[in-house]
Amino acid sequence: MKLSVELGRLSLANPVCVASGTFGYAKEMAGVFDLSRLGAIIPKTVTLFPRDGNPVSRAVETAGGLLNAIGLDNDGIDSFLEVKLPELSRLHVPILLSIAAAEPAECAVFGGKLRNVPEIAAIELNISCPNVSKGTDYGSDARKCGEMVTAMRRATEHLLFVKLTPNVTNIAEIAVNAVKSGADGVSAINTCLGMAIDWRKRVPRLGNPRGTGGLSGPAVKPIALRCVHEIHQAFRDNGITAPIIGIGGIASAEDVLEFMVAGAAAVQVGTANFYNPTVVPQILDTLPQLLDEAGISDFREIIGTLKQPGSMPIHRSCLRPQ
Repeated sequence: MKLSVELGRLSLANPVCVASGTFGYAKEMAGVFDLSRLGAIIPKTVTLFPRDGNPVSRAVETAGGLLNAIGLDNDGIDSFLEVKLPELSRLHVPILLSIAAAEPAECAVFGGKLRNVPEIAAIELNISCPNVSKGTDYGSDARKCGEMVTAMRRATEHLLFVKLTPNVTNIAEIAVNAVKSGADGVSAINTCLGMAIDWRKRVPRLGNPRGTGGLSGPAVKPIALRCVHEIHQAFRDNGITAPIIGIGGIASAEDVLEFMVAGAAAVQVGTANFYNPTVVPQILDTLPQLLDEAGISDFREIIGTLKQPGSMPIHRSCLRPQ
């Protein structure tokens, strides 16, 4: 069974990656399963300078997932390159570096630091974090998105993906502009803005000054599927062949294939890593079986093959009076 995938000039052994912020820097999971099985690793987002993140509490469980307001807590790009990247490189798995620039001018600095760093297979530009001040400013406006992507494209020769927010009116428009501005593809989606409240104390349950956080997990999967489908349609309508990486509530091989049919060329597993640390190998063990049962030898055959509701025939038995 062929599971390899190409994201532009980047080849992955399989389409199942792990999402930024949900897998640490991989060493935390080294004793759980063979990490070389991963399609790619997207480490925790790094910023130009160290960040302490938001006050506690930073995470709250909800009925359908996880609400978080970590606030991009990290040690900065210099520490990542010196300490984290050598450890990650020893895994021999493609590393997609998630970075968050506060403004376009920072892109040039990032580009300089990442120049001649072959251990980085691609950059995922995070313009969609809802848990920091102005974290979605460049992800919620097509023009501003274009400004940030253009600046990053000028600063680096690395493969460039843009991680998009669902907290917008038209995500497809922003995705199209990201690619037209120089991105090689997009990742969709980041978390959905939400809130949890302690009604007895009359206060938000998250320590973020705004009381809000990003919702992830099973609850956001229908939203993510819709976004991936809309982006894929918009790309097709505009003659764009850039790959889409689907993210949002993925916890099974069935979920992966649904995202593929919607238009994703690869996926990232996020919140499921917290409650089922072996979810990725389970998905990889099950994918060939599902594809074989469907008579598919190469999963790429199903990418973007979602049919319109009217194209499905109605069985006569459904029309019989009960």
